[in-house]
Amino acid sequence: MLGIAASMQTLPPPFPRDDAKLLIDNERVTVWDATWPKGKAMPAYRTVDDMVIVELNDAAYRVNGKDSVSAKLGQAAFMKRGVSQSETGTSDSPRHAIVIDLKNAKVPPMENKSGYPDAFPREGIKKVLDNDRVTVWDYSWTPGKPTPMHFHAKDVVTIYASTGEIRSTALDGTVTVNSVTPGLARFNPRNRTHTEELIKGAGRAIIVELK
Repeated sequence: MLGIAASMQTLPPPFPRDDAKLLIDNERVTVWDATWPKGKAMPAYRTVDDMVIVELNDAAYRVNGKDSVSAKLGQAAFMKRGVSQSETGTSDSPRHAIVIDLKNAKVPPMENKSGYPDAFPREGIKKVLDNDRVTVWDYSWTPGKPTPMHFHAKDVVTIYASTGEIRSTALDGTVTVNSVTPGLARFNPRNRTHTEELIKGAGRAIIVELK
């Protein structure tokens, strides 16, 4: 038993690995774009930090060689540090997910003094996960309907699930048009006040608020 415990402790971290691309790395998060090809067993690993996994398609995979697990587009899961396992893709369409490694940077709470409401919750949004590290939201913009002007008190990682263009208008009138595609991940820092409007295509995103 002691030998097994020691071997589990010496497992490598889940990333970097084959079939995973580094997207973002800063003091708060490391973000990976990962796939699990059918029949390819990923090396066993042990998580170093808490992680959030956001699925980008409907697929299936096995954990530790056991029964197949289903993944659904937009699904979000939280994995705590210290988990040891291995995974193998089992579906013809490979599992595809964005994995957010949550670093342990200490960020004090920010008070909203903007005079505008907090970014979340808002009309039409769904909370899909909430714990002491993150709140995860699933949101779709309505074409031609701007969001209310709002304030972001928390850093967020936004993962898009559709193709479109979203116009952001800051409090000072600065306009930015963001072209988004499925799997695009962006880190947006806190202390922002703006409104957003879908002006082309579709706009769905899984938004991970960092605590």
